Amino acid sequence: MNKIAFIIGTTLLFISCKEKVSSEAEINSEKVTSEKIEIEPTQPEETEIWEPIPAKVNPNGNNGAPSDAIILFDGTNFDEWISAVDSTEVKWTLNPDGSMTVKDKTGDIQTKQNFGSVQLHLEWRSNPENKQTNQNRSNSGVFFQNRYEVQILDNNNNPTYVNGMVSSIYKQSPPLVMAAVPTGEWNTYDIIFHAPEFDAEGNKTKSATLTVLLNGVLTQDHFELEGTTEYIGWPKNDAHGPAPIKLQDHRDMSGVSYRNIWVREL
Repeated sequence: MNKIAFIIGTTLLFISCKEKVSSEAEINSEKVTSEKIEIEPTQPEETEIWEPIPAKVNPNGNNGAPSDAIILFDGTNFDEWISAVDSTEVKWTLNPDGSMTVKDKTGDIQTKQNFGSVQLHLEWRSNPENKQTNQNRSNSGVFFQNRYEVQILDNNNNPTYVNGMVSSIYKQSPPLVMAAVPTGEWNTYDIIFHAPEFDAEGNKTKSATLTVLLNGVLTQDHFELEGTTEYIGWPKNDAHGPAPIKLQDHRDMSGVSYRNIWVREL
């Protein structure tokens, strides 16, 4: 009798479990099917977005720059710049060919306007008369928010530490490739900078990023900065807001020249 009761009880338990599993499977199946129907549109118009409509920008509408760009230097004046040392007039050399050249030991220059995230275009040329070596050959740099440097340097037959060579993010990220043109020819930088973010207490919540194209070649691919690009010491992450774009006087008679500088705010 006990044996029969055990068999009957076991059978009923098996049936009950099977029904429960079957029932759960059906529920899960319906849930998966339901979720699939919700996230998988069945008509093409269900995935079409019509608004807001992007603003129209003429890619060659502002002296050769995009029509929504801010012209920082067109070769005629220093109206958009001041000395980074004391906010006085720029002392660099304005050249007849529409370029400007670093005047040694006069100090860095920076934009009058402050910027956050931007797309920056600039052209620069190393000095063929500069025969120095390592970091002293046509050294300059472009700083975003006065803190984050993309290096400018003549590295043609001039080795140096790779996180300090041309198109490096100084002391943080070597370039993917060396894509500079021969010494004395014009190079082009197109750079996308996304500014860091900080909370109300001054803690960094999002790192700055840089994407760099040198002469149309990708040399920095959305690199996430560790903080400021320090010459000595570790990167710093003190809270800040928008700040100027700066060009460097390396104080070594570098003779670097610049032309055609514009920026688009992102």
